[in-house]
Amino acid sequence: MLMHKFANPARFLRISKIIAPWCFILTMISLVIGLYWGLFIAPDDYQMGSAYRIIFVHVPASYMSMFCYGFMAFASAVGIIWKHPLADQSARAAAPIGAAFTALALFTGSLWGKPMWGTYWIWDARLTSELVLLFLYFGYMAVWQAVDDQSKAARIAAIVALVGVINVPIIKFSVDWWNTLHQPASIIKSGGASIHPDMLWPLLICILAFNLYFITILLWRIQSLILQRQIRGLRLRIAEGTNNG
Repeated sequence: MLMHKFANPARFLRISKIIAPWCFILTMISLVIGLYWGLFIAPDDYQMGSAYRIIFVHVPASYMSMFCYGFMAFASAVGIIWKHPLADQSARAAAPIGAAFTALALFTGSLWGKPMWGTYWIWDARLTSELVLLFLYFGYMAVWQAVDDQSKAARIAAIVALVGVINVPIIKFSVDWWNTLHQPASIIKSGGASIHPDMLWPLLICILAFNLYFITILLWRIQSLILQRQIRGLRLRIAEGTNNG
């Protein structure tokens, strides 16, 4: 199975140290291009004027908040079913990144809501389900901090992730299922994107940049967790050796 090829921590560290710097470089290039194009070159919206430009941060952050949780749930499932050595660590590494994206999505959404809806917050279906997602991230991370036994923490956290994944389609389709102030999908829809290409292309580049950022930070965090685990194991062996001696 392909995923088992990268199950060895030493092999993963070796490969990730090659990939991560290139991902970081591509992240910075695409982020600069996307934000500069979106903030300074793209035309004003005929209804919202320049206020719409917050979408070049809000939309990628919202998308990544769901993507990260989906990744976390998938990695948790792999950890439970196939006992993949790095699956639980991958899910754990993704959680703070996803929480940061979710917080950014809520913050920028509030800034957008003030001029559009006249208020920073309303208990809209999309906003409320996104807030629930942030709490799910917090709950997942809290499990890892509260349970000392790492194997037990991984199992409990994986269950939390898999139960909470039902909230992801709720976020995605909330604007279709309920009467909501949040605008419907503008990029992925049956009739094609409803955004003008001058606005769509920088938005897609920003989404790409956020994806590359996620990969970069994920690799760095997994590297850190592997090293922490190795240090913890070394300390335990030293302590056992001292006690036996």
